[in-house]
Amino acid sequence: MAKKVKKEETPIDKTVTFVSISKTFADSEISVPEKLHTLYDLQQADTAIDKILQLRGDLPVEVEELEKEIADIESKEAVGVQFIEGLNASIAENKQNIIDCDTSISNYQKQLDNIANSREFDSINKEIENLGIVREIAEKNINEAKFAISEKKAELEEIKETLEIRKGDLKAKKEELVSIVAETSAEEEKLRANREACAKKIDDTTMRAYERIRASVKNHLAVVSVYNGDSCGGCFNTIIPQTLIEIASNKKLVICEHCGRIIVNPDFE
Repeated sequence: MAKKVKKEETPIDKTVTFVSISKTFADSEISVPEKLHTLYDLQQADTAIDKILQLRGDLPVEVEELEKEIADIESKEAVGVQFIEGLNASIAENKQNIIDCDTSISNYQKQLDNIANSREFDSINKEIENLGIVREIAEKNINEAKFAISEKKAELEEIKETLEIRKGDLKAKKEELVSIVAETSAEEEKLRANREACAKKIDDTTMRAYERIRASVKNHLAVVSVYNGDSCGGCFNTIIPQTLIEIASNKKLVICEHCGRIIVNPDFE
């Protein structure tokens, strides 16, 4: 007893699909049977290519995402390094300010020994006081900068650790992808050559319809054969006897009235 298969309905616009290709399908340099067989071979090549791409899975996307993540982390690391360099420059500037303040204070203190009046004495002391405040601010800025550098260095260490881990992940993913590609590249190249050869034999209108159907269904099957003797191999709905005869004749293009897929003779298999 044949196993029951769940019937599938698809969103394909069957009328547009049929009208777009039926007018030009018979008008071709190759015969209708050959054209139908070419469509079937095209589908087989595309299905085999799909399986190879499925074998690679999400690896290409994962590699791309890891590369982007690493680039973002490296950018963040560069910003952190630049931030520290800016703080070091600020520390150097404030240290020079302290040296300048100390020099000026020392000079003013020497002038105190030769003052002529109290007004001059008060003025010099005020300058010394102001320089002392500037010196304290410079010392405060240096301490704050050193603390910020310490925090940023700790953050950079975490960033570096994360970066090394992500680079290791990327290396492993790339090696895995390269291995899979190496194993399937020859087969894929041959399949794509076969696909191109088939596509060249098919008119543009039919190719556009074929690609549209493939893009409209989950399993990407635009061309199917008869399933279990009386059903569409795409949606598994029953095909009427007259249509089965037309499919078997290989003399015309047959579109499934339920899912819009192209149905070909099961003998093609």
